[in-house]
Amino acid sequence: MAAALFIAFLVLQRLGELVLARRNTRRLLARGAVEHGAAHYPLIVALHTAWLASIAIFGWGEPVRPGWLAAFVLLQLFRLWILGTLGPRWTTRIIVLDEPLVRRGPFRVLRHPNYTLVVLEIAVAPMVLGLTWVALVFSALNAAVLTIRIRAENAALAPLR
Repeated sequence: MAAALFIAFLVLQRLGELVLARRNTRRLLARGAVEHGAAHYPLIVALHTAWLASIAIFGWGEPVRPGWLAAFVLLQLFRLWILGTLGPRWTTRIIVLDEPLVRRGPFRVLRHPNYTLVVLEIAVAPMVLGLTWVALVFSALNAAVLTIRIRAENAALAPLR
């Protein structure tokens, strides 16, 4: 039962993020923002879909590890800090608005706090259900995709730095 609740939370959270990201993306584009790196976006969607499916399929019925769940909860607090800091500028795509970059909150100390969160979450969430191989495989795949993503985002944001 606990595994099912955890998996349901992950699915609902991701769906909620997609709704928020779409809304923010539409609003940013309406304000004159420009999307960069759209060609690699399907890779990100595929990676996260496969990661979530792997957790759901292989984690179903597994016991929840309390220590890893506590780490996951802390990551969700980090997520809220990031979302609260970026507000309407948060999206799952690289959308660049001709305005100064956000430099408060976690952006004071990390250039890419959301990617830091994703790296940690891709490793920690499967561990909540004892899925070490899912954590390892998807961490490696995520590293490859983030290499492309961060390069594209840095290039897009360079004129604003």
